[in-house]
Amino acid sequence: MRNRILAAGLISVLAGSLTAQAEPVSAEDFAKFPSVSSVSMSLEGDMLVGVVADPSKKGEQRAAAYWDLSGDIDTSKPLVPSNITPSSGKTKFYAASALKNKKSLWFTVQPYIGALEGCGEGKTTGSTKKYLQKVYMGNERIKDIDDLPNGRAEVGANKMMLRCFELEGETGIESTLPLDPTKIILSRASTKNGTSYFEHDLSNGREKFLFKASETQQIEISSRTGEPVARTELEYDNGAWRQYISLPDASGNFQQESALTTEIANRYTLNVIGKQSGTQNYFVATDKFDDKVAIYIYDASTDSFSDDPVFAHPEFNAAGMIFSDREQDFGAVLGFTYQGPVTETYWLDPEMKSIQDGLDAAFPGKHVSLRDYTADRNRVLFTVSAANMPPAYFLLVDKSKVAVIGSERPWMNEADLGESKFVYYTARDGLKIPAIITLPAGYTEGDKARGAILVPHGGPWARDSAGFDNSGWTQYFASRGYIVMQPQYRGSDGWGRALWLAGDGEWGQKMQDDKDDGAAWLVENGYVDADKIAIHGYSYGGFAAFAASVRPNSPYQCAIAGAGVSNLALFRTKVSENRISRAVQGHTMTGMDPLANSDHAVLPILVYHGDRDVRVPIKDGRDFYNAVKNKVPAKFLSMKDMGHQGVLWSPENHRESLEAIDDFLRNDCGPGGL
Repeated sequence: MRNRILAAGLISVLAGSLTAQAEPVSAEDFAKFPSVSSVSMSLEGDMLVGVVADPSKKGEQRAAAYWDLSGDIDTSKPLVPSNITPSSGKTKFYAASALKNKKSLWFTVQPYIGALEGCGEGKTTGSTKKYLQKVYMGNERIKDIDDLPNGRAEVGANKMMLRCFELEGETGIESTLPLDPTKIILSRASTKNGTSYFEHDLSNGREKFLFKASETQQIEISSRTGEPVARTELEYDNGAWRQYISLPDASGNFQQESALTTEIANRYTLNVIGKQSGTQNYFVATDKFDDKVAIYIYDASTDSFSDDPVFAHPEFNAAGMIFSDREQDFGAVLGFTYQGPVTETYWLDPEMKSIQDGLDAAFPGKHVSLRDYTADRNRVLFTVSAANMPPAYFLLVDKSKVAVIGSERPWMNEADLGESKFVYYTARDGLKIPAIITLPAGYTEGDKARGAILVPHGGPWARDSAGFDNSGWTQYFASRGYIVMQPQYRGSDGWGRALWLAGDGEWGQKMQDDKDDGAAWLVENGYVDADKIAIHGYSYGGFAAFAASVRPNSPYQCAIAGAGVSNLALFRTKVSENRISRAVQGHTMTGMDPLANSDHAVLPILVYHGDRDVRVPIKDGRDFYNAVKNKVPAKFLSMKDMGHQGVLWSPENHRESLEAIDDFLRNDCGPGGL
């Protein structure tokens, strides 16, 4: 299989990425919209959809793309979209999902200024400047993109509920119902009104309301059958929040499971992720029995877990399961996924394992991810990526030939980008901290880099991946000669329960120590001189940059804070419009408040913030800047029409922020620049 794949011309595709000498990658190269992204394949394998840089707008806008896969596929040349539909007016495409029956879902953003009427994040009174995220249905070849039904089929829907969903609701695909030719199940979630579930008929656009979960509930739907698998609900009882999981009985009525009940304060992971075919047993992902999440079988008839997990990884969290949607082995377990430095799949199915092994051999040293595949496995959509390789999309045809779809950023040269490695270092209290290090292109082990940038992730209940960084920050810094460390500090989720819980109440304190200890580790191991380190972060990472700038004995020469929280006390009360989120996470957000400690500012700082940010309002950034501007060298950059999430950034936003960061590092970071 390897020779056949390589003979398909893939080497020539990658050869253009090899250059003799690394050069700094321009901000423009990171800021441009991807050439192609969010590619997915229909259940029948007869079409692809994705988002492309609109060729009619010189790549400055996104467009919807459709590839016709009916008939034979010529793998000797790249696949070209059969139809491209430009964004219309203020509505901009950012993601797509192919369904079946020639239909697809399209995810968009559009600017909004107006009253939120008590719905979602933003001002509770008056007008809010933000973005709305809306979902549309695309027909065959995406000639038309239509509004989805607005939910009037829902029992009890009123004008206010519909308005709230329009302003801040989220639509999701719960089940593709692979054995049904036309129907799927969609969910519509709203922080004000909970989540409603609908059966959507793709042949005529009609919907049938199925059931509803309140804001304190979540219903797990089988992605194969569409049947409810479990209901999770949070209740306040006897002075504590508790999580209750109910499973359906033989009549379909939910029954609470005592063995699946836990207090929220304990924060055990307990997720019902599927039902074992032909039994009354369930697969449950949990860390109740070990530091890492593992997958167990739960027997509802005896309220008991299996003695041993059906899948566990010694170092990393189990993430999920993959079930067959083929009629002949419907519901069979094909494999398990786990969260290492990148998300990996452990295949049980021999055919899928053979496909994975063959593609891994064809792309040595790269991460190959199988995205979509037909029931007969004769068409497999997959991506190839690495820390120094933007994701590229390919189609495996007849298990032997590969067609090129395209790279997200074909203009980037692999030799100009740095490789990454995964390490652990020890914090001052003995806790082991995972970290991802990105090295400058051409770096030789033992050399000292020009400098180092600590880049803590947002969240903080989140984590980084060792794959290509779509934000552009790590590679932008590495291409300029900096070593980049992404510390997975305590409070990070996805690395084990002990590390996650250790961050509770430690904002700006032990969480910050972990970042400083990472900087010390780089110095101790000869990667960089002690006076050549900076910190850059966004969202919670912006909070970390604020905190670094006011702490004594800082190991950094400067701090750069993007969309950062500065007033911790205020943010804690507004962590989410959903009261459950506040109950679960709000109490953990205590520690050192940067704004309250602004008198102790010691570092030059650059603050940048979007003026359409409602997750962390621009006031947080401006208030901190105003508090320190007369104490330390400080700059403030208001980003026009920029929201919080990356999908709400324009190329202009991204380019402007990267260039400002580069200029600040070179000229204003400590004495003489970094």
